[in-house]
Amino acid sequence: MKFFIDTANLDQIAEAHELGILDGVTTNPSLMAKEGITGEGNIMRHYRAICDMVEGDVSAEVIATNFEGIINEGERLTEIAPNIVVKVPMIKDGIKALSYFANRSIRTNCTLVFSAGQAILAAKAGATYVSPFIGRIDDTNWDGMQLIADMSEIYAIQGFDTEILAASIRSPKHIVDAARSGADVVTCPLDAILGLLKHPLTDIGLEKFLADHKKAQELVATK
Repeated sequence: MKFFIDTANLDQIAEAHELGILDGVTTNPSLMAKEGITGEGNIMRHYRAICDMVEGDVSAEVIATNFEGIINEGERLTEIAPNIVVKVPMIKDGIKALSYFANRSIRTNCTLVFSAGQAILAAKAGATYVSPFIGRIDDTNWDGMQLIADMSEIYAIQGFDTEILAASIRSPKHIVDAARSGADVVTCPLDAILGLLKHPLTDIGLEKFLADHKKAQELVATK
């Protein structure tokens, strides 16, 4: 399973990259605004900075919701760097745009997916990635992980090459559950990724190891 970080913060991207496990980045206008990045020129330059930091895919989201606008924005985004993936919303014109991009070998990420039906349409249209929003589904008292499992089964049966990119990840448990349910990719905040490192027994074991080592060194010193 691939690990993407979901942020526009360059420091967080650098920290995740230094772990040696980062495969890509996803971001969106809300995350850009959170970092104070506004205006098309500044956003484009920020995408370039992100692409320069990572070798893997960087999902860049269009703002337009009509076919022509999505195409125009998407084509401009692909000029930034070879690793740009155009993020397209799950709407009627979005499906048309996914097909347009697929026919021109432009990679895409279909975002805001909440049902198996939507996932089938995106895959049929040729999306490179499809992003089910797990946390938001859970917020409506439905099971986001079951959607991933359903998508994984359907894609395997139908032979779709589209990768399942689990989004709206809220916790380290979400990451583990997504891996178990068949996600090809998870995109997470940095704290969720770092949360995978933590376990109380690891902390206790390390503390004991260091204490034993210190005692051993003290014994050597007294001889």
